[in-house]
Amino acid sequence: MILGIDTSLGTAVAAIARDGEVLADEQSGNPLGHAEVIGDLLVRATAGAPAPTHVAIGMGPGPFTGLRVGIATARVYALGRGVPVVPVPSHDGIALGVLLSDALTGGDSGRFAVVTDARRKEFAYSVYEGIDDDGLPVRVSGAQLSPRDDLDARLDAAGARRYEATTVSAAMIALAAARALDAGRTLADSEPLYLRSPDVVAAHAPKRVS
Repeated sequence: MILGIDTSLGTAVAAIARDGEVLADEQSGNPLGHAEVIGDLLVRATAGAPAPTHVAIGMGPGPFTGLRVGIATARVYALGRGVPVVPVPSHDGIALGVLLSDALTGGDSGRFAVVTDARRKEFAYSVYEGIDDDGLPVRVSGAQLSPRDDLDARLDAAGARRYEATTVSAAMIALAAARALDAGRTLADSEPLYLRSPDVVAAHAPKRVS
């Protein structure tokens, strides 16, 4: 079983079998209350599922505080269970959901950009086109920040249709991790995709008073 956790937008926890069967899928759309709900979602998602063999973590892009809650929870849970973590870009999970929907409906999204709200009148976006032989989205360009008023022009230049997402499926994060494991691939490193420095920084040394 692979447990997926993502807090890049709302809070989502899911459990899937290695073949992709969704065993549990829990989520909260509240973009701020990650710490308040993630424990309950984790309990519900794992209640009827086998013990996990891996924990898949959505690495963003997303706000600093929200991502830290999900990543810290996933790492601590994996450590307690003695299982490895599998980092996955959150936009990859969204893109995988789009492409699987195409496969079911006969649609063709072509080249598209997953767009998520980065706040402060900015958006994060990643460009994808198609799915590869491992069943994973083909990432044309990784996550970038764009001012709100420049985004459409950037996507036009990239030839990408805009797909705006307000949630991330933890089941798709877990499925991307499962397919990456099967293919022996690494989708992301261990550093979160913040794209922007945190608001709070360490204080400078106090000025000397004489």
